[in-house]
Amino acid sequence: MILRDLLRVLGSGNRDGRNLTEDEAHSAFATVLAGNESDIQIGAFLIALRWKGVTMEELCGFARAARSLATIPCSGVPGLVCVCPPHDGTEQTSPLDVAAGFIAAAAGARVMIVTDRCVPPKRGLTAASVLEYLGAGLTWDPREVEDWIVKTRFGAIAAPGMLPGLLGLRRVRGDIGVRTPLSTVEKLIAPSTAAMVVGTQGGPVLGMAIEVIQSLGHPHGIAIQGVAGGITPSVRKRTRAIELERGLIAPLAIDPEDHGLKGDCDDELPMFTPPEEGRGAGDNGALVRAAGERTLGVLAGQEGPARNASLLGAAVLLKAAGRAMTVAEGVDLAVTALDSGGASGVLERLRAEARLDR
Repeated sequence: MILRDLLRVLGSGNRDGRNLTEDEAHSAFATVLAGNESDIQIGAFLIALRWKGVTMEELCGFARAARSLATIPCSGVPGLVCVCPPHDGTEQTSPLDVAAGFIAAAAGARVMIVTDRCVPPKRGLTAASVLEYLGAGLTWDPREVEDWIVKTRFGAIAAPGMLPGLLGLRRVRGDIGVRTPLSTVEKLIAPSTAAMVVGTQGGPVLGMAIEVIQSLGHPHGIAIQGVAGGITPSVRKRTRAIELERGLIAPLAIDPEDHGLKGDCDDELPMFTPPEEGRGAGDNGALVRAAGERTLGVLAGQEGPARNASLLGAAVLLKAAGRAMTVAEGVDLAVTALDSGGASGVLERLRAEARLDR
């Protein structure tokens, strides 16, 4: 079944269309990734889904299709947590998932960040931007990231390294100019044996995200409405999350005041003046440097919202990975790992491994 047929299934309105079944969604996304459809048909299909609103069954079908075509590392690696922030990044806040990942790795978790750089439509700052600045390595090779995680407890991989078909969709995404279900699916490319921490935007997508994680067979997971749709909690207000643990789903609230980490504002980068069309914050060298320096400052012990947010983010990762029973216990472990220099040690080991592999 090709996209033209499925567009007829979706219909032109609520009365003459219906949602896709999971099998139909699987077929559709497999067709998209195989490159067998025109950019116009792919764009029309994605816009139709965005206008209609994607369902859990559709997301599961898309995710299963992506996973069936991807080379996914670290299957069966114990204690692994996959960090899945938005791949099109942020514009005004630092992507602190790298700092949180280093801290969680130093506290005993194994951390794999799935990311990318300058993804349309936003082309914002991501973990890939920070790692590039740090010289710590972002790999496209699934075998390499698995090796890094074994040796350093931390690794980051570009999503197209696991699923090259994503690269072919860059132009379509740029032309559409708004987020589509692709922005969710690319965050779901992970080994089913791992715990997942997935950043979501506000609204009802939070519940849908955790249900998809559950349906995909993950033993543990946390869907969180972090700053800018990422995985890092806010330090100025309570952050909503939902947790999956041993098949059970329960709400999870992360309140910075409960852990002595409340601040007046979240970490913000210098004001960003949008450049020429087709470029974004992730293309701006000054902003990439500022984001990288924020992470270095956290590792060096600088006080402030970036440190507090990174500690809260690390606590979420440690809870998802099963290293901490509660967020409070995770914060305690994170503080010890950071203040002892353990998180900086993860960065140095990762840099050494990245140099050796080059």
